[in-house]
Amino acid sequence: MSTLPVYPWRLAPDGYATRRQLRAQGLRPGGQDVAAQLERPRRRRGPLVAYLYRVELARPVRPMTSGRWAALAAANRARRTCPACRRDAGYVIPAALGTCVSCAYPDPHGFEGSTSHG
Repeated sequence: MSTLPVYPWRLAPDGYATRRQLRAQGLRPGGQDVAAQLERPRRRRGPLVAYLYRVELARPVRPMTSGRWAALAAANRARRTCPACRRDAGYVIPAALGTCVSCAYPDPHGFEGSTSHG
């Protein structure tokens, strides 16, 4: 088992990048193993760690195909659909509620969104 080189936060040598930095360059790790890591000390809990990859071994990001776009749209639609009333809420259903706000907090007076009582 080999140990990874560890660099202080913001002091990694050229040629290394995090996943986010690779993505900003239009790259992905491409199956390579983690090459090094950055550590930033924290006072109460353990250190923050970021993994680094070799830029020259990175590969271009795969382009989105029509099938991938369709799958992404379906996944997002499912996150917006209330399981109780089956309507598209227009926003991602909060996991803490599990349903849309209308189903989670039904109006006890029966006013469907109306604010006037006349």
